[in-house]
Amino acid sequence: MLLEELRVSRWFARQPGTLRDRLAAAGRLRALGAGQWVYGEGDDATGLVMVLSGMLRLEAMVDDRTILVGVAQAGGAFGQSQRHGGGPRIVTARAGPPSRVFTVSDAALARVGAEEPLLWQSVSTLVYAQLDASVHSLAQMLALPPRARIARRLLPFAAAGEAALSQSDLAELCGLSRKAVNAHLAALERAGAIGRGYGHVRVIDAALLERAGAGGEM
Repeated sequence: MLLEELRVSRWFARQPGTLRDRLAAAGRLRALGAGQWVYGEGDDATGLVMVLSGMLRLEAMVDDRTILVGVAQAGGAFGQSQRHGGGPRIVTARAGPPSRVFTVSDAALARVGAEEPLLWQSVSTLVYAQLDASVHSLAQMLALPPRARIARRLLPFAAAGEAALSQSDLAELCGLSRKAVNAHLAALERAGAIGRGYGHVRVIDAALLERAGAGGEM
């Protein structure tokens, strides 16, 4: 049942029952292949995205390079609306591994909001949460030593047991060179915190990874 599947989204699950019903009826369920776009940076068509399974890569252009700036795991929700002061999409969102998402367009949000005015407060709360996460990620980049940055990026994947991120991905997310990331991952692997694979990192011991994320010696 769609409503039950949507409860994977923490933001959706917190909404009142009538608002959940209207959002479920207004949105679109999509199955994405690896690498398939949800939307592109600069797109005028805005709205919300809920990740039901898999993981989305959030990417931005810097000069002529595409840089990974964040990820959205199953249970996450993000997006914005131009109807209340927003602008075009600021990142490209595409599937890392095959994923399932539920999208609600701006036009659909307007229809739901006409019946459920509380929606706009909920959307504002979601946008604030995105800003809060971005600020804290930047603070970690500026304040933490390299190994702690890497550990903090991997910790949210502890429950899933595996992060679908390559060493190059982690280098971009942590503001480090690929060579530096490789060295720190090797140290975390020797300590038993993680295991490296092709295009992914397994989280073996979350407690050790949390210790590394706090700047502890490994």
